[in-house]
Amino acid sequence: METPGLISIETFAQVDLRVGQILVAERVPNADKLLRLEVDVAESAPRQLLAGIAEWYPPEGLIGQKIIVVFNLQPRRMRGLESQGMLLAADAEGKPMLATVPAETPNGARLH
Repeated sequence: METPGLISIETFAQVDLRVGQILVAERVPNADKLLRLEVDVAESAPRQLLAGIAEWYPPEGLIGQKIIVVFNLQPRRMRGLESQGMLLAADAEGKPMLATVPAETPNGARLH
């Protein structure tokens, strides 16, 4: 595995990672790999995230999961929908393994 270029602590500090709880998970029509998630990150309304994990995770199994969300990522449109962040996952030989936190971790908590 290659080591990527090093970044400064100041650059890393710009990334806002928060805990979110998946409230809704469903397949995106006509997209084999894409799921649409609604995630509670302790804002007035849930955030919509789009994630290319459908071939590994059935939507119904994700409800209630506490995940780590890149909170301050610029929104991106895919398949006519806006993704308002990104979930973190490890690459385990081509399969994404969701980065999760204990159930008692409050929604919206920042990771440091």
